[in-house]
Amino acid sequence: MNPHLDRLHPYPFEKLRQLFAGVTPNPDYKPISLGIGEPKHPTPAFIQRALTHAMAGLATYPTTHGNEPLRTAIAGWLERRYGIPALDAATMVLPVNGSREALFAIAQTVIDPRKPGALVVSPNPFYQIYEGAAYLAGAEPYFVNSQPARNFACDYSSVPDDVWARVQLLYLCSPGNPTGAVLSLDDWRELFALSDRHGFVIAADECYSEIYFGATPPLGALEAAHQLGRSEGAHPYANLMVFSSLSKRSNVPGMRSGFVAGDPELMKKFLLYRTYCGGAMSPPVQAASIAAWNDEGHVQENRTLYKEKFTLITPLLKQVMDVELPDAGFYLWADVRRTGLSDTEFARGLYAEYNVTVLPGSYLARDAHGSNPGRNRIRMALVAEVDEGLEAANRIVQFCNDLKAS
Repeated sequence: MNPHLDRLHPYPFEKLRQLFAGVTPNPDYKPISLGIGEPKHPTPAFIQRALTHAMAGLATYPTTHGNEPLRTAIAGWLERRYGIPALDAATMVLPVNGSREALFAIAQTVIDPRKPGALVVSPNPFYQIYEGAAYLAGAEPYFVNSQPARNFACDYSSVPDDVWARVQLLYLCSPGNPTGAVLSLDDWRELFALSDRHGFVIAADECYSEIYFGATPPLGALEAAHQLGRSEGAHPYANLMVFSSLSKRSNVPGMRSGFVAGDPELMKKFLLYRTYCGGAMSPPVQAASIAAWNDEGHVQENRTLYKEKFTLITPLLKQVMDVELPDAGFYLWADVRRTGLSDTEFARGLYAEYNVTVLPGSYLARDAHGSNPGRNRIRMALVAEVDEGLEAANRIVQFCNDLKAS
């Protein structure tokens, strides 16, 4: 057996299941889950039609590279969304079956385990795939803690040079999961300079990019690279790979449709790797994906629903815990120390008394550099419809008020 499998931590939702073992939630309340970031808004009808109208494609084998119309649709969306020069859809764009498996696969592609002490840098807290990908590629994760005082940004200048010298891959998530933090152009300037100096690859996870609350959309990695003069020349977007998905943008998590785009030299190696082990996207899913990437109306409607929820729910929760509207994404990242409970105690008590599920923040982070940046925080995924989200928020407020009264 692969010995690296023994290094994997239980997934956060397995830890949550163990935390809730033996607890019978209050039957007076129907269950509401804010634990899993699974979009619950309806899938647009035109995407469903595009999928069902392409069923004849089931009679053919798809290619790993995907079809040219899909790659062109993705490249066109990237150009419109981020104001970047036209991408070569043949060499700089690759459809994948959701960003999750591609984020895992990139570590297997770029990590050279023959080099002693190979490191993969990850934000902390983080999406668990980053850690698992590092271990199974034969590397070690190195966590950089998010800092509330920096709007949950990570201080990459705190990483010693001797650590950067061993780094082969850097995972970033902007907007962040679970914090919602968005990297600035100055952040990108610093990271590109580090990548140039030390030669590591940047894997930018941008699956929350289309859910935001202000007038200006979040800055993207390709957009930052273009603004900093890195989009053209002999090696465009050097050492940069961007990962995105339709799951959150278009409310199609079950379709498993995303893409990778960026450095054509890296993309060539990544395609070679995926030719052997990556699943090719089904033709009907490719057809539905083309329809989704070519339409922005449904994305604007989706964003409006999230704005409404966050506008209503955040002020309610601010009465009883320390929480702010994030830059972007669909999570609230709340500090529950005012309640007198730890994050795990809060989650267990809320589930038992009001049948609402939230995720303890410590399950999304690791002890690093003397602290766990998720401790005493909870992640709430505001993915349900507005009424259900408000019901959950009111129950949380009542739970906190019960604690205060007792």
